[in-house]
Amino acid sequence: MHKHFHITMSTTQIIMFSFFFTIIIGSILLSLPISSANGQSVPYLDALFTATTSTCVTGLVTLPVVSTWSTFGQVIILILIQIGGLGIVTIMSGLMLSFHKKMGLKDKILLQDAFNLNSLSGLINFTKKVILGTFVIESLGALIYMTVFIPEYGMKGIWISIFTSISAFCNAGIDIISENSLCDYTLNSTINVVTSLLIIIGGIGYIVWWDIIRVLKNIKKLRFKIFKNLTLHSKIVLSVTILLIVAGTMSVFAFEYYNPLTIGSYSFFDKIKVAFFQSVTTRTAGFAMIPQQNLTNASAIVCLLLMFIGGSPVGTAGGIKTVTFAILIASMLSTVKNKTDISLFNRNIPPNLIRKAVAVVSMSFIIMFISTLLLASTTDACALDIAYETISATATVGLTRNLTPTLNIFGKIIIIVTMFLGRIGPISLAVAFSTKKQTKNIIKNPTEEIIVG
Repeated sequence: MHKHFHITMSTTQIIMFSFFFTIIIGSILLSLPISSANGQSVPYLDALFTATTSTCVTGLVTLPVVSTWSTFGQVIILILIQIGGLGIVTIMSGLMLSFHKKMGLKDKILLQDAFNLNSLSGLINFTKKVILGTFVIESLGALIYMTVFIPEYGMKGIWISIFTSISAFCNAGIDIISENSLCDYTLNSTINVVTSLLIIIGGIGYIVWWDIIRVLKNIKKLRFKIFKNLTLHSKIVLSVTILLIVAGTMSVFAFEYYNPLTIGSYSFFDKIKVAFFQSVTTRTAGFAMIPQQNLTNASAIVCLLLMFIGGSPVGTAGGIKTVTFAILIASMLSTVKNKTDISLFNRNIPPNLIRKAVAVVSMSFIIMFISTLLLASTTDACALDIAYETISATATVGLTRNLTPTLNIFGKIIIIVTMFLGRIGPISLAVAFSTKKQTKNIIKNPTEEIIVG
């Protein structure tokens, strides 16, 4: 019976259940008195909410992390964040490799699906590099944070630095500094730059890391034509990432320029710096340097779009992903220009990827729409605040216009489910499409024209 269970479970189901059981175990541990700062058990629903937001690397919290959880509780949260960022399959594979256990074909296929890769070639080496690279970047981030937090908090600053670095790299947006995220460090250039870099590096995806390193190693042979020699995937990711960061920075800078509740009173340079951070953090990171409820409506709407797009594939970020967004835009422009092929950087995009992009966006939109509708029916808040909350949950961002702490039981359950589906739904869909072989119908249905648009 046990053997049959393993045979019938697909890799998609294994990945989904691994997240589910991690959340359940985490919630049980967080509901224990030892996890609470005051020694009394936190209500289970809040423990479940915290375990979900940590594992799904979202960052929405019903209770302030810094004052609610003990050191033990914070360690549990950080472990869940690391598992959520890398994925439990990656971590389990890393443990197998560290103990020199041989990985079978099924293990490799599961790992391939977890990363949403198209090939098993070099998978073991790729996994080792991902785990090592993650450790190195998180360590460097923590060391730089220590230059700020140790002078301010003493030895406790070491723990704060480690927690913040892992949370930033994993795009979780959870911190143990204060109840208002990073708003106390709005004008601190070190915190701004390091946090932004960790978010971007984690968000662009592991594949892009190694591609950039490959090109830089051969820089003499390639005669400094770095961008030209990158793969198509890396070109799309880097181009869209830069475009979104710049567009987001300019939009927030323009719409918040005279807003005294956000950046209105800052110097010109500080306004750019804070607008830059807001643009970066909306791409599924969730840290805040300005209160989100104080943003103008125009800025909030720009942030909704940035949150929905999110980061890039095979990384720690959520959202529909930059590559998906690029494919949709390319498809739209191709249709407008009446072209048969859809191309990016002089390379045609296969039709199956276009269908996958449409499916991922459609699924994310459906999750977001239903969540917004349900939350609106159970919560007395303005439409913009509700949309901000649900898109933030769907794209695993973690930014809120101060709505999360006020949610009732139904609201908490809605956001818990939304965060889980946001982390699992589009991923599972992409995995299912990338691993299932296309089946050809013996009998094809007749084709008939319909009117679109």
